[in-house]
Amino acid sequence: MKRIKLLLFLLAIGISTIFILKDNETIPSKATSIEQKKDVPLPTELHPIVKERSDQLVQQAAKIGIVVMITDGFRSIEEQNTIYEQGRTAEGNIVTNAKGGESYHNYGLAIDFALETTSGDVIWDRQYDRNQNGKSDWSEVVKIAKSLGFEWGGDWKGFKDYPHFQMDFGLTIADLQNGERPEDTSNVADTQ
Repeated sequence: MKRIKLLLFLLAIGISTIFILKDNETIPSKATSIEQKKDVPLPTELHPIVKERSDQLVQQAAKIGIVVMITDGFRSIEEQNTIYEQGRTAEGNIVTNAKGGESYHNYGLAIDFALETTSGDVIWDRQYDRNQNGKSDWSEVVKIAKSLGFEWGGDWKGFKDYPHFQMDFGLTIADLQNGERPEDTSNVADTQ
């Protein structure tokens, strides 16, 4: 009987030792790998392709008599949090549901735009027709942006963000938060 108790005791110690060693292995856990990926620096400006296509958008709109103003591009985490607080804990209307790190702006992959009137005012009027061709300038700009590869915030099912264009390059916000970044393929032929 003593031998059985001793064997069970040794078996219990052996199993406990295996679990302790297993927990201390150097195999990175999911949390560790995310932390390592989060060490990837955040961009500090627009992605080169997004910048290039933004410039093309402005140029192509100008050719048909529409003046597009890029009102926002890259945003820091702090700037995003400030905008998020608008309409919540700060004065103003809610303009975003994205906190810092949850917006494509924070990764240099989004822009916002407005239109300039003939008197030089900057407006967000989706019916305005500066070039007087019977079509809203806003819808013409959206059409150009989509042809350049942008996704439009006005197409979103939930919160509509009409001045917003983005290029996600197949990456989700979670991918970006985990350190993935789109490649810089700006030397690829332009979309016209």
